[in-house]
Amino acid sequence: MDKEIEKIIVKSFFTKRLQDRVLFELSSPKKRKDALSRLCHSYRTTLREEYMFDIPKPNSDPEEIAMLLKQNGARSSCYVISWDEEIDGNKLPLLTALENTLGMGMPSIISCIPNKLAYFEAEQEVLPSPRFLLKKQQ
Repeated sequence: MDKEIEKIIVKSFFTKRLQDRVLFELSSPKKRKDALSRLCHSYRTTLREEYMFDIPKPNSDPEEIAMLLKQNGARSSCYVISWDEEIDGNKLPLLTALENTLGMGMPSIISCIPNKLAYFEAEQEVLPSPRFLLKKQQ
């Protein structure tokens, strides 16, 4: 886990009132899932909506989403915060991260540029899971 990158992600995309709590939860092995649970059904009140942009359907091809992210400045590697413990807290190639998170059914944030650009997939309620670009216009 890279606490510095996670701090940048949280300070950039999470609502101000939850930032300190989410950072605490992410830093605790026992509480980490609590932070990720905030990204399930209540993600619209957890994340800053002004930075959330729907990825239009069909949106289930990892290569197409990787291309969209690269068009917005993403590099070839990224940092992952995910319900999937095998990839959570790791730096991965962008396409590998997308292949592991798309359609998993549980929340993940793939940070492409820690304070500017990320991919977010929420918990699956209906098919497909809600998918967003998190992007700060600078």
